[in-house]
Amino acid sequence: MTTVAPDTFRAFFGSIPTAVAVVTTVGGDGKPRGFTCNAFSAISPDPPLLLVCADRNSRTLPALLRRRAFAVHLLADDGEPLARVFAGRSPDKFAGVEWLPGEAAHGVPILGRGVLAHAECSLLRSVPAGDHRLLIGRMETARVLPRRPVLYQGGAFRAWEGLAGGGAAGPAEDRTQEGVQA
Repeated sequence: MTTVAPDTFRAFFGSIPTAVAVVTTVGGDGKPRGFTCNAFSAISPDPPLLLVCADRNSRTLPALLRRRAFAVHLLADDGEPLARVFAGRSPDKFAGVEWLPGEAAHGVPILGRGVLAHAECSLLRSVPAGDHRLLIGRMETARVLPRRPVLYQGGAFRAWEGLAGGGAAGPAEDRTQEGVQA
């Protein structure tokens, strides 16, 4: 059986623009944790379920699995700095980042600036899948702001030229980025 090499896999999926998210939770020590993600999806509106893919080597993943709660933040066109911070390996990604504890009982961090939407979720299921884990969350709260999303394609951020809330125009303005991982 022939298999696709990891570089070819990344080139294949990197050829299409995707939205960018930051996933946050709280560690056992009470400190906020998070990572940048571009592999997430809607599952079901009733009940409201979503899917997030996390690298099994993510330093945030153990905290998320223990807490069994997380928030997904879809980034706005001014959210590139957040994407860069949370894609990095800094031990304190929240230094200088505006956030508040969420509304749901879990108190996961809700980011302030650079976000077009966020959802607080309870972890329903975690499934191993290759070098990642599929995290299925039930959305408990959600908020959407009338903002433009930032997209990620081929290692670069792109501002969306369409109208806020889903205009018809496409991506523009490349901004090189390294390290965005699912």
